[in-house]
Amino acid sequence: MQLDYVKYTVENNVGIIEFFTPQHNSLPSQILKQLAETFTNAAFDKNAKVLILRSGSTANSPEKETFCAGASFNELIAIENKEQGLQFFSGFANVINAMRKCPQFIIAQVHGKAIGGGVGLISACDYAFATQFASVKLSELAVGIGPFVVGPVVEKKIGNNAAYELAIDASNFRSASWAKQKGMYAEVLDTFVELSSKTNEFAKKLSTQSPEAMMEIKRAFWSGTEHWDELLMQRAAISGRLVLSDYTKQFIEAFKNK
Repeated sequence: MQLDYVKYTVENNVGIIEFFTPQHNSLPSQILKQLAETFTNAAFDKNAKVLILRSGSTANSPEKETFCAGASFNELIAIENKEQGLQFFSGFANVINAMRKCPQFIIAQVHGKAIGGGVGLISACDYAFATQFASVKLSELAVGIGPFVVGPVVEKKIGNNAAYELAIDASNFRSASWAKQKGMYAEVLDTFVELSSKTNEFAKKLSTQSPEAMMEIKRAFWSGTEHWDELLMQRAAISGRLVLSDYTKQFIEAFKNK
């Protein structure tokens, strides 16, 4: 079985950040830590004019696999106190904050379904391409917690009403076309081949633009989020407390035993 990883490569002034876990590209704390560090380091890489975020796949048809399943259930069920809960969920806060502070535009290449924290990752990107299979769901309420850490960035991306809809209806996916209509995706492609080609073509074009101008555009559009260093940690504490409930423990056990 292939092991978890976060890889960073640069080719022709385009930086590619790819993550993978065998558990449907879920996000254990070590992967979250590596992602935050990778974005922080990439911010200082003068050879990378633009970044692509994507997840790995072992299938011949990647679009049929999950882009990101969100929080690792194995780690969620192992949390024993509020301090551990805060530590785990702060991993999501650190990644989102590292992404929004990164001066380069970040393009998401979304090949399949995105759940919970995966929706947060997409929303923290500045632009996103997806396949028709890239449906989205904020599943946190069904687990007994809530999309507290990713909530602000999802709301920023698609608006309050759409984000609230996702947060409340935690059991059902919304289609890729729905996500495009709400502004999460810029374009939806039919196949993974088309997705990869479109993403690379767009990133290559952006890599020829002025880095200073792109940085100032990003800074302007992320204006008003400067307090997120504190806000997202406060939200992480809420999730860290709720994850200790009997409801959450029972839900995860039942899900794992299916």
